[in-house]
Amino acid sequence: MNTQEQLSDIEYVGDNHIGTSTDTPLKENAFLLTDEEKMKLINKNVYEIMDILGLDLTDDSLKGTPHRVSKMFVKEIFSGLDPKNKPKMSSFDNKYKYGEMLVEKNITVYSTCEHHLLPIVGRAHVAYISSGRVIGLSKMNRIVDYYAKRPQVQERLTMQIVKELQEALDTEDVACIIDAKHLCVNSRGIRDIESSTVTSEFGGQFKNQNVKREFLDYIKLKTEV
Repeated sequence: MNTQEQLSDIEYVGDNHIGTSTDTPLKENAFLLTDEEKMKLINKNVYEIMDILGLDLTDDSLKGTPHRVSKMFVKEIFSGLDPKNKPKMSSFDNKYKYGEMLVEKNITVYSTCEHHLLPIVGRAHVAYISSGRVIGLSKMNRIVDYYAKRPQVQERLTMQIVKELQEALDTEDVACIIDAKHLCVNSRGIRDIESSTVTSEFGGQFKNQNVKREFLDYIKLKTEV
């Protein structure tokens, strides 16, 4: 494959929102460097990118940008890449014998498109039916946030959330729907500011049309406070 063909393939994958794996693609040595070492290298590379673009990095407004970006990448928006940041997923006996669906809706999603490193912003709706184990409500929010804080494809993010909760709860009866805007679509390329992307993953009982419909009906309920 020549250089032009390689570039065409790269553009095709990015613009057509193609994901290559249900697991986040990581190198085997992804965690050999410390956070500080990663930030130092990213700082240097961001400086070089900005310099190539012709920006005056002696300007007071710009000279701190490489440091801010490196810190943001490692400590914030991509912190979900590091397993040490994974929330502890302790589960408990369902002593009150609640046997109906539990839904946590409108969980805020802030992620980053892995094709253009632009934001993905939206809402996740997560549900499960206990098979004897339950988890704290905030853990559902935290697991969404953990997997969102990495370069992502929305389909993969949806599946990763479901898989993690299935393992924590020891049940297949988990579902997730995400409705999000992708700035790689909204601010570049087609520049469609109105469109959003909806993905879903249904496990166990949620594949049953009646159970799925119940979940969707719960999402539509207006929360009064």
